[in-house]
This record gives sequence, C-alpha cells and structure tokens, in this order.
Amino acid sequence: MRRIALLAIIAGFLFPLIAAAPAHAQATRTWVSGVGDDANPCSRTAPCKTFAGAISKTAAGGEINCLDPGGFGAVTITKSLTISCEAGTAGIVVAGTNAIIVNAGAADYVFLKGLDIEGLGGSAQPTGLNGVRVVSAGLVHIEDCVIRDFKAAAPNGFGIQIASSAGLTFTVLRTTLFNNGTGTTGGGIQVSPTGGVTNGVISNSTMTRNVNGLVGDGFGGGTGLNVTLRDSSITGSPSNGVLLTSTVTSSVMVDRSTIANSGTGLATQNGGAFLRVGSSSITGNGTATSGAGVLSYGNNQINGNGTDTVPAAVPGGLH
Repeated sequence: MRRIALLAIIAGFLFPLIAAAPAHAQATRTWVSGVGDDANPCSRTAPCKTFAGAISKTAAGGEINCLDPGGFGAVTITKSLTISCEAGTAGIVVAGTNAIIVNAGAADYVFLKGLDIEGLGGSAQPTGLNGVRVVSAGLVHIEDCVIRDFKAAAPNGFGIQIASSAGLTFTVLRTTLFNNGTGTTGGGIQVSPTGGVTNGVISNSTMTRNVNGLVGDGFGGGTGLNVTLRDSSITGSPSNGVLLTSTVTSSVMVDRSTIANSGTGLATQNGGAFLRVGSSSITGNGTATSGAGVLSYGNNQINGNGTDTVPAAVPGGLH
C-alpha cells in the first residue's frame, strides 16, 4: 500500500510537467537536404526537405543551413531568422508567387546567404512575382545570392522588392540580379517604402539586363528613403540604370560604380528626388543623366553616351 501511495504522489507531481512540455521543441539550428523529408525533425542526421518545412521547427533567432545542393522551395519568414547555404546550389524556383516573403516584426532581423532564386521568366510557366519581397522587418541582409527571371507585370517583377510598412535597414552584398522586369516596369531592386524611412546599402553587386537596375520610389506613403550604391555595376537596362522618383525628400548615392549600356544612366523625377554621384563611370547609355535632381561631385567619367548630359554640381562639391 505504501508503494502504491508513493507512486501516486510521484505521478501526481510529474504529470503536469509532462502535459505542459511542448510536443516538438524548436531548435536554434536546423538543416535541409535535397533528399530530406519535412516529417523529420530537421536535425543534421534527419534533415527536412524544404525551407518552409524547416522554419516551423526553427526557433526565433535561429538558423537554417543546407547539407547539400537541392531545391528548397518558397518560404515566408515571420521572425528573426538566418538562412545560410554554402554547400552548393540552394535553389528556390517559383511560378506565380514570391520566392521569399519577409513579414517579420519591427525589431526582427533576417539574414539570407548563398541562395539561387529563379522566377521562370524564360519558361512556358507563369513567371514568379518577386525574388525577395520585404514587407516588414528591422534589418534585412542579403549576401552572395543570385536572383533572376522575375518578369511579372507591375507592381511586381523585381529581383528584390523592399516595400516596408514601418521603415527598416537593409544591405545587399555580392549579389547578382539578372533579367528581371517586363516591358518598361520591374527590374533588379526596388525600394518603395509605404511607411517610415528605409535606409540601405548595396555593395559589390551586379545588376545585368534588368528593365531598370535600381528603382527608388517615394510615392508609397513612407517618409522617404536613403540608399547608397557602392562598388557595383548596372548594365543593359533598357529603361534606367538608376531611377529615383519622389515628392518627399529621398536620396540615392552612387559611389565608385559603373552605369552602362542602358536607356538612361541616372534619372530623377519630382522635386523630392536627389541622386548624387561620385567617382563613377556613366558610359554607353542613350542618355547619361535626366532630371534636375541628379547631382555630381565632379569626379565622374561621363562619356561615350548617346547624349553626354552633365549634371549640376553637388552644393559644396568635394569635401
């Protein structure tokens, strides 16, 4: 009897703890594999097959890694998260949708590295909408990615579309954007805040054969944008290499970069748009620059364009 009573006491103590324990604890690091299974726990020895399968098993602030090459599918990110893949091609191929949507909290960070994102714009299937679409986050960092063939109609058709609703900071580093946009719309990267101020740096990146290279749009209801393009190249854009349009004060700085073989190299529209350029080559374009908001530090190479327009000097010049 004493033994039965003791067992009853122990069971009464342990049962609430067992009942309260989560059925599947989230890990700080999870893994995907081309031969994985989303029914797995996403551990290194039992990886998942898709990013969507792994994200539900990854704790906020955690990391998803790739064990081997594979196609890992579209994903929506709603929390701080790193997806970092350096074990070969980490592919995302989509038709008729966005490849990655970032819709996280205002204090969350998202880090994306080593992804190959394909929008099927050259196939018979419906093209993808955007490669990476950012709706909300505190910080977004995109590094060593290739994003191509997103050719959906406006307002989509961008390799990276940053349409933040409350302002954020972003970085794009060593990333290639190729063949995005259709007709006269879309392109490599669009920064179009709908609220707050968006600040960003694009560095050591290449935008080739996009309808527009970099588009800054201050008409979405935000309070402006401030973007720097540094040590990068934009080539072969039939519309604009860099286009900034805004009625609220918005700024794009182009530094040590090449804007070549496009319709218009650098263009501004409306009174709030200021595009400053220094130490850069503007060549082979139909028109070098267009718009009163394009300003030069006076140390550029603007030559060999159909029309070698010379922008006004930045007030104060070089410092």
